[in-house]
Amino acid sequence: MQSKEVKKWQDEEALKRYQMIAPLLDEDLDEAKRRQLREEIAERHEISVRSLYRYEAKYKEEAFSGLRPMNREKRRSQALPDNWDEIVGEAIQLKREVPRRSVRQIIKILEIEGYALPGVIKASTIQRYLYNAGLGVKQMKRYTEKRESSSRRFCRPHRMELLQGDIKYGPDIRLRDGTLIKTYLSSLIDDHSRFIVQSEFYDNQRQEVVEDTFHKAILKYGKCDACYLDNGTQYTTNQLNTALARLGIRELHAKAYACESKGKIEKFHQKVDQFIAEIRVAKVHSLEELNQKWKYFLEQDYQKEAHDGIKEYYESHGVQVPKEGISPYQEFMRDTKGLVYLDTTLVSEAFQHHEKRRLDNAGCFSFGDVKYEASTALANAEVEIAFDPMNTEIIRVMYRDMEPVFAHRVQIEAFCDKTPPLPIGMTDSMPETSRFLDALEKKYKEDHHLMANALSFGEYGKAGGLNV
Repeated sequence: MQSKEVKKWQDEEALKRYQMIAPLLDEDLDEAKRRQLREEIAERHEISVRSLYRYEAKYKEEAFSGLRPMNREKRRSQALPDNWDEIVGEAIQLKREVPRRSVRQIIKILEIEGYALPGVIKASTIQRYLYNAGLGVKQMKRYTEKRESSSRRFCRPHRMELLQGDIKYGPDIRLRDGTLIKTYLSSLIDDHSRFIVQSEFYDNQRQEVVEDTFHKAILKYGKCDACYLDNGTQYTTNQLNTALARLGIRELHAKAYACESKGKIEKFHQKVDQFIAEIRVAKVHSLEELNQKWKYFLEQDYQKEAHDGIKEYYESHGVQVPKEGISPYQEFMRDTKGLVYLDTTLVSEAFQHHEKRRLDNAGCFSFGDVKYEASTALANAEVEIAFDPMNTEIIRVMYRDMEPVFAHRVQIEAFCDKTPPLPIGMTDSMPETSRFLDALEKKYKEDHHLMANALSFGEYGKAGGLNV
């Protein structure tokens, strides 16, 4: 009977080890990624990287059986005191009373209370017994973290009350010309329904990607009350903060290293991993093709598949869920809270970037490595330009109280414009009259008025018989 229990334990341990090294067995991983992944697994499972190397080597040599641990029967050392079982029991009780007590403090208490002579109890020995009892330092830390995270679990009662955002590494794509590009998935998930309001792959992870994600989400489903983001540089820019503030959206940021607080989108990323595994077989050759297939996967699989999180939420409130479950799409669409749509112009303006530019003699300016033509009427003027960083085909140019001008990329045509407009510096505004002629007219009238007065005074003198 004992041998069967030992074998069962060995198989369970072998399975745990296999699950740990399974991601490392992917032949498509390059050595740099494998090394990084190995370090992450070691940290997550609290084992050494060296142990993972040993497990991988054993698996390659002997397959699954190589992962079984050796059967080592532990016998009590003859050096331990006769009342060792009592000492261990007291040590466990002391640890449970005050979890923060160190091993050295526990040993000191046992020595003072007379359970053992000084120097008999070794710290490493008592520490091993505490660990076997589930009271090791890392075990207690993990237990504390679980308690804190479980108490922080939350779910908003209605859609669009809170959106969670995050960026995940996507698959590498080899273009048809042989170029290899990295991709990144930017997503926003509705906290209540787990519905993905916007998700798209990009070839970079700059701040403009996050802005574009919010921009598209708001245009499709309206504004949310608040958003919950991490502290990455993409989510803490002044541009994003200003845009969301202008639209009346509150920003909330997760605490550093508190991954459990973003559990909903992290759970969604596990679904993304399934897509990435499939896309490696599909062998796409463009970002557009990748996003098209992602759209099919997202809408036909994830959005319409029953979600355990939704079921758990309703059951916690004593509400019975249909046997087939509830999908994110169903939950989002049946919510009684109305969607708040904003004017598209207002939304676009909120996410536009603004910069200053000095136009040249031809009314053109440079943006990036491209030349844009505004208007010769603005030649040499310092203007403000407004643009969408994801679409720079047209840039809005503003100058004082003038109507905005839309600048396009310079294209050299077959013929030039025969009547270019007069520069604004020469005619700040079109006059309705000549101020010079008006001034001369005014002077003329003043002079003739004085002359008329002089003549009338002379006539008065003759009529009165004055001797002049």
